[in-house]
Amino acid sequence: MRHKEFIRTPLAFLSMAFIAILIAFGIFYGYWNSASPEKTCASCHEIVKSVELLAESPHRNLACKDCHGTALSNGFHSLKEKGMMVVHHAGNRYIDNIRLNEQQVLDVMNHCNHCHAAEYADWNAGGHSVRYSHIFLDIKHNRTEQINPDCLRCHGMFSDVPVRDVVEPLDKTGPWKLKNPEIHDRPVIPCLACHQVHKTGMPRVSPDYPNPRNIFYMRQNQNKPAKVSFYSRVERTNIPAEDLPILQLKDKDRAVKVSVDPVMRNCVQCHAPNSHHMAGTSDDRTPRGVHEGIGCPACHQPHSNDAGQSCAHCHPAISNCGIDVTAMNTTYANQGSTHNIHWVACTDCHSEGIPRRN
Repeated sequence: MRHKEFIRTPLAFLSMAFIAILIAFGIFYGYWNSASPEKTCASCHEIVKSVELLAESPHRNLACKDCHGTALSNGFHSLKEKGMMVVHHAGNRYIDNIRLNEQQVLDVMNHCNHCHAAEYADWNAGGHSVRYSHIFLDIKHNRTEQINPDCLRCHGMFSDVPVRDVVEPLDKTGPWKLKNPEIHDRPVIPCLACHQVHKTGMPRVSPDYPNPRNIFYMRQNQNKPAKVSFYSRVERTNIPAEDLPILQLKDKDRAVKVSVDPVMRNCVQCHAPNSHHMAGTSDDRTPRGVHEGIGCPACHQPHSNDAGQSCAHCHPAISNCGIDVTAMNTTYANQGSTHNIHWVACTDCHSEGIPRRN
């Protein structure tokens, strides 16, 4: 009888201790997820810079966990990540400028979808949602241009490994395969490639309804500066579009007029000409001909990049030639046309001279 009581007593003690630990953990976990960042995340000096930027950003009213998740949101993996941060901190392994790894970037992007569902859907339907397999296993492209380290500047800028550890072999013969099969369907251009979450700016507010004349001007102020930035893999930081240089482009010996739109400055970081800045080389799509001087956003919708309604934004249905501009033989209407919409000129069709305006 005494033996059974002896067994029950330690078991009861252990059970009570376990329950007490669970209760204490629950209270601490609840406090950590509800308290201000200054009392939680920012208590580690490595996070202070990010918290200060967040306080100035349009996302200032969000909690850290809204974008980064909690210590348990991704199960054991998330718990391990947070635990290792504590271990490194306790071991005096301080990192003054914390960076997200690629998986963490994608986790944040999945949280973007909670508030920006329409933008996320447009991105997913556009060319920027391309995956690693589409880029690095493209036989036609790989046989034309050899895979090299600079590929990751635009395709996989958050990759944790160099290109030699992404795909093999690094030649033009192949066959090619991804060294880590888990990245097969991983996006190479996530939201953070063009958008900085901790970016200085004002949150959106309702219009000044009592003074309707102010609504337009308020909207103009809210739209400045540009909302995009370019993530530099080399610098490991986002560079605001307005701080990027305007592209200097040449068409033979002639300087091409390039839009000063900050968004376009972002676009040409990847859709760029060769090192000699010659128009139409490499992946350059800077408008020339009849469209010279306009920027990418004039035709392309943000996120989806769709240009399906772009002609109607500027042109009447009938052109000076008496032809519906949407029916002209350009790549706008015909993918196989030799008249690329980005640099089509009047003389491409009027070889004997440009007719007079009606």
